[in-house]
Amino acid sequence: MEPSEILYLSYEDVKNLNIPMKDIVAWVEDVFRLKGLGKYEMPPKPGIHTMPDAFTHAMPAYLPDLRAAGMKWISGYPDNYKKGLPYISGLLILNDAESGIPVAVMDGVWITAVRTGAATAVAAKYLARPDSRTVGILGCGVQGRSNLEALSTVFGGITTVKAYDPFPRAQQNYIEEMRGKLGFEIIGVDSPREAVIDSDIVVTAGPIVKNPKPVIEDSWLKAGAFASPVDFDVYWKKEVLLGVDKFCVDDIPQIMHFRAGGRLKDMPEIHADLGELVVGKKPGRKTDRERTMSMNLGLALEDIGVAMRIYGRALEKRVGQRLPL
Repeated sequence: MEPSEILYLSYEDVKNLNIPMKDIVAWVEDVFRLKGLGKYEMPPKPGIHTMPDAFTHAMPAYLPDLRAAGMKWISGYPDNYKKGLPYISGLLILNDAESGIPVAVMDGVWITAVRTGAATAVAAKYLARPDSRTVGILGCGVQGRSNLEALSTVFGGITTVKAYDPFPRAQQNYIEEMRGKLGFEIIGVDSPREAVIDSDIVVTAGPIVKNPKPVIEDSWLKAGAFASPVDFDVYWKKEVLLGVDKFCVDDIPQIMHFRAGGRLKDMPEIHADLGELVVGKKPGRKTDRERTMSMNLGLALEDIGVAMRIYGRALEKRVGQRLPL
């Protein structure tokens, strides 16, 4: 790339690179390894909020070992579906680590989707039972899809998926698409309780709202289960959060910043962040009966680490448009 131009990658450009989910999971795990070793720079993400329950966040990060520096500018608007618009939208900017000059601007939607699912899979690798077979998915949208696909790369023994969504059409589309894509038995259930009961892994992936009305009871989450609340405390009653044996997060400063905004007032003691689990500073699951949970807020490190590799692939395959600065 010339210093006077940037590479622009659209959603289709990024998606059509056809990067396997197993590669995304490996890249995200490597990002958490670097985080666990302290080889990163990432401030808590600031945001603006122009509508109720909506957010627009600035997410900068730097990974010296990857020479990856940049920022994601991402929005989430829960009511966008009423306008026929996506819930999540955004862009990602990469900068040259030595000069600071922007080198790429790319779609952030595809990256956000896959890296979030990959983070769940990395957490589950250390916190779920290796023989996990049954997965409960609550929320049959983008994250319901990416989380299940990522989990399938880590847990080869998955046989059954119980899918719940308050919108029947979304649930049915999910069942048909993911059954065809992954080959699992996917069952549509009529309530959150049915999705959680007897599941080895539970993922909740609904819209994130400021005043949630959680429904999942402590007694529903069985001994030995792992939970990934992608939507934070939207589905989970505080008794469940306080009742798990190990409560982990992707980043402690980020979740404390989030808590300072009024959320997660009943958050339990944090056992570890994912970087500590990956490098072995803290133990993951120790027994088959432990109930474990990882509440991942989503980190700029994941976005920048994945985006840097996508940028490299795009240069190799001559994908995207070169635009003048």
